[in-house]
Amino acid sequence: MNAQRWAVVRFLVGVGVGAALLDVWAGWALPVVILAIVVMVMGHEFGHFITAKRAGLLVSDFFVGFGPVVWSTTVGETRYGVRLLPLGGYVKVPGMTWSDAVDPAIEARTYRASSYPRKVLFASAGSLMHIVMALLLAWASLTFVGLPSASHIGIDSFTHFQGQRRNPAQVAGLRLGDQVLSIDGVPVTNVNRLVNMVHDHAGQRLRIVVERQGVRHTLFAVPEDGRHLLVAGKPVATGPTPVGYLGIGLNDMIVHESWLGAVPASFSKVVSTVGLAAKGIVHVFSPGEFSSLFHQVTDPAAASNRTAQLNRPQSIVGVVRIAVQSTQLGVGVLLEILMVLNIFVGLLNMVPMLPLDGGYVLIATYERIRSRKGRPYHADLQRLLPVVYAFSLVLLALFAATLYLDIVHPIVNPFQ
Repeated sequence: MNAQRWAVVRFLVGVGVGAALLDVWAGWALPVVILAIVVMVMGHEFGHFITAKRAGLLVSDFFVGFGPVVWSTTVGETRYGVRLLPLGGYVKVPGMTWSDAVDPAIEARTYRASSYPRKVLFASAGSLMHIVMALLLAWASLTFVGLPSASHIGIDSFTHFQGQRRNPAQVAGLRLGDQVLSIDGVPVTNVNRLVNMVHDHAGQRLRIVVERQGVRHTLFAVPEDGRHLLVAGKPVATGPTPVGYLGIGLNDMIVHESWLGAVPASFSKVVSTVGLAAKGIVHVFSPGEFSSLFHQVTDPAAASNRTAQLNRPQSIVGVVRIAVQSTQLGVGVLLEILMVLNIFVGLLNMVPMLPLDGGYVLIATYERIRSRKGRPYHADLQRLLPVVYAFSLVLLALFAATLYLDIVHPIVNPFQ
C-alpha cells in the first residue's frame, strides 16, 4: 500500500474513531459544547435576520444547517426550517448582487435597493452578535464563576511538621479558605508580602486579620523558626538567621464581580481579546502559517510536535475537542474558550473579502464612494469572481488541512 493510500486510510479510520469516541468525551461537556456552538452560529444568523426585519428588507429564508430540507414551515413571508447537515445556518435576503434576478414587485425590499447604512448594518450584524455573545460570556464568567485575583490571598492547605500535631497556623485558629487581609495592620496585597512578613518575624506574635465567610476575624499567631521545623526529616530552612513559618499554603482566591461591576470588566476583557484575535487572524493567513500546515499534513512527525500543535489553527473538530477538555479545569475555562471563539469568528467574518460578510461591507462602501447625486454606482461583481474564487480556495485549503490534522493528529490535551 503506497503512502497516499495509507494516508487516506488513516484519515477515514480517524473519522470513525473520532465518531466512536464522542460518547466517551466528558459526559455532560460534549452536548453542552455542541449546543453552545449551535447557539453561536444561530446567534450570528439572528443578527442578520433581526436587522433585515427592522430595516424592512424581505427575509425569505431562515434555516439551520445546509443540504436537503428536513423540516420547514412558513410564518408570514419567511420560511423557517432545518436542513440535513448541521454545519451552520443562513438567512436569505433577495438581491445581494446587482445580477440577481428579482421580482420587480419586491425590488424595493432587496438588499441592493437599501441605503448604505442599512447595507453595512445588515452585513456586519452577524459579527456584532458575536461580540454581544462574547460580552455575555465574559460577564457570566466574572459574575458566576469568578477569576483568581493576585490581590486576594487565601489559605488552601496546611503543612504538617514532624513532631507536631498542629502547626503554628492551626494553633492560631487559621482555617482553610480564610482570606488574609492584613498582618500587624499592614494590608496583604500579594503573596510575597505575606511570606516576607512571616519570614521576618520568627518567634514574634503577629496580629492577623482574616475574612471567613464574609466575617472578619482577628487572630494571633507566632511563626516558628524554620530551621527547627522538619518535613520528611529535613529542616524547611537553613542559614544563620531565623526564618519564620506558619505552615500554610497560599493561593489567589476566586473573586466574583457584582452584576454591575462585571459590565465594565467584561468590556475591558473583550476589547483586549479582540486585539489578540486580530493578530491571530493575520497569523492564520500568513504564508508562513500555510507553509507550516502543509509541512504538518505531509510529515507525521511535524504534525505530532507539541509546539507546532499548540500554534496551529483549529477546525471545528479541534475546537470542540479542546472546549470539552477544558471542562476538566472548570466551567470558567470553557466560558473563556467560547468567548474567544465568538470574537475570532466575528472578526474572521469581517475580513473584507467575498464571500465573507466583510466583503459585502467593502463592496457597499466602494459603491458609496463611487456614487454621485442621482447616479448610484453599481459594482460589477463578475469582475471580482477570480479573486473570490482564489480566496475561497484559500479558505477551503485551510479548512481541509486543519480538519485532517485535528482528526489524524489531534492536539495533545493542553489541560493535563
